[in-house]
Amino acid sequence: MTKLHHEVIYRGKETISRLGEARLVVCGAGSLGSNLVTQICRQGFKKICVVDRDRVEESNLGTQVYSLDDIGALKAEVLRNLIYREVGEEIKAISKELNDKTAAKFLCDCDLVVDAFDNSVSRRLVTDFCKSKGVPCLHIGVNGDYGELRWNDRYIVPSDAGDDVCDYPLARNLVLLVTAIAAEALIRFILDGSMENYSVTLRDLSVNFDG
Repeated sequence: MTKLHHEVIYRGKETISRLGEARLVVCGAGSLGSNLVTQICRQGFKKICVVDRDRVEESNLGTQVYSLDDIGALKAEVLRNLIYREVGEEIKAISKELNDKTAAKFLCDCDLVVDAFDNSVSRRLVTDFCKSKGVPCLHIGVNGDYGELRWNDRYIVPSDAGDDVCDYPLARNLVLLVTAIAAEALIRFILDGSMENYSVTLRDLSVNFDG
């Protein structure tokens, strides 16, 4: 019996094998990025690189995968260690800023990119780079009661409101809903190239397929 026993029964060995060969770069190891990585590593993904320069803060503990002992440590490094400790997979961690000078290096040699950043500057950088290089990119985001998943061809970079990007309303249940749907969207893309877009609202527990 393997550690992915139930996923293998549900999806089949061939599917799990294909997921294990897919090369992903996840941009952002905050609420969305950290929960997504812990999700997909339990579904067969192995070749994952996480890019995030930030450190764990106490305010992160409610919606992210980190613990009190992690406060002050680099998120990407903590996430890499957590994944190895919990499921025995070795993912790559890059604890540096993604910018115009580093994008080509950090986002190269991958099959797809996931944008889980929490600010418009970084999101625009990822969007523009992936469009210019023809790299498939799934953007996942939340705002208050609303969450969305958009592939690059349907994505519009939001504008920051000028507030602190770390200080906004965010429900844990919405984060988990969005990352669960994102994980399934990634699996479907790997298997048949589907680029499915979704919107999610928490108060009415609505999940809408947007094409």
